[in-house]
Amino acid sequence: MLTAEEQILKYAIIGSGMMGLEHIRNLIEIPNTQIVGVCDPHTPSLEKARRALNRVEGVRYFANYKDLLANCDADVVVIATPNHTHIDIATDVIRTGKHLLIEKPLCTTVSDCNKLISLQRSVGFDHQVIWVGLEYRFMAPTARVLKEIEKGTVGAVKMISIREHRYPFLEKIDDWNRFNVNTGGTLVEKCCHFFDLMCLIAKSRPVSVMASGSQDVNHLDESYGGKIPDILDNAYVIVNFENGVRGLLDLCMFAEASKNEQEISIVGDKGKIEAMISESVVRIGKRKDGYGSFQDFPIEMDQHVVKGFHHGASYIEHTQLQSAVRTGREAQVGLSDGLWSVAIGQAAHHSIEEGRLVQISEVLSWVD
Repeated sequence: MLTAEEQILKYAIIGSGMMGLEHIRNLIEIPNTQIVGVCDPHTPSLEKARRALNRVEGVRYFANYKDLLANCDADVVVIATPNHTHIDIATDVIRTGKHLLIEKPLCTTVSDCNKLISLQRSVGFDHQVIWVGLEYRFMAPTARVLKEIEKGTVGAVKMISIREHRYPFLEKIDDWNRFNVNTGGTLVEKCCHFFDLMCLIAKSRPVSVMASGSQDVNHLDESYGGKIPDILDNAYVIVNFENGVRGLLDLCMFAEASKNEQEISIVGDKGKIEAMISESVVRIGKRKDGYGSFQDFPIEMDQHVVKGFHHGASYIEHTQLQSAVRTGREAQVGLSDGLWSVAIGQAAHHSIEEGRLVQISEVLSWVD
């Protein structure tokens, strides 16, 4: 008799764009994992999936996700489609009882996130794992930082600072990521990862947000169907937490000429820890060692991890999800985590639009 670890988990992928292909590349390298179906209405994207899976037998291809759900015998479904489609597709997947990994952001609004949470509670499938793809938790430097914080290396956390200085948004099918209505806005689409990390590190709920941001450089000379893109390309976001911890996000999407795309800094009452993501270095300084003291730790990725996007985090994310499925545990990154990360981003956008501090309680009460 096969053990839980030896049993094959069958996957269906909905959306075979950039992240869909990333999931495919990782899944074909994980033992006892089989991709049985792929869906994408965009024919060129579906053909890319066929090429990526050309050595895998028994894969079925669909143009409509409803046909995939009705005709594909999968244990786990991955949703890697444009943000504004998540709510409808996830609703249908949850009702099947299949396990689900839904790419970030969970939805484009808090209201839609709450609809999925309510649906999960009402449907009530035993042991159904619903996992949100907030995978920055699993990047090797970030994971080391989280372990050090848990060990008490920096003492009680007081301040969290995250800087992302990077390149502009990539081109996507039908240019869907150029507009707030499709993405939820830059601070939801891109920054939910960082707001999730803030919540995880603070070990507390956000209570208020103050933000300043604009669209100053990117996409200003572009037009799609007569519409000019409205996504922000830079922002500062301050997040206040219930326990007094404060977080700061510094985002710039026209700073590709940078050594590190992301830098994470956490200061506690006993010291400071930093993660330089692109360099893959963690730096620790302890106050007891005196002024200017610190130590650098190069962080190596495990050799078995697929070195794809996000420094191998997709591979680790899937192995953790599979562990939850096989052992009957709840998702490590669940719908509530997806909700809070979207709530902070949505509050930040409203803060920018209205020029004021926005309470998270306001955002949680909004209904689409």
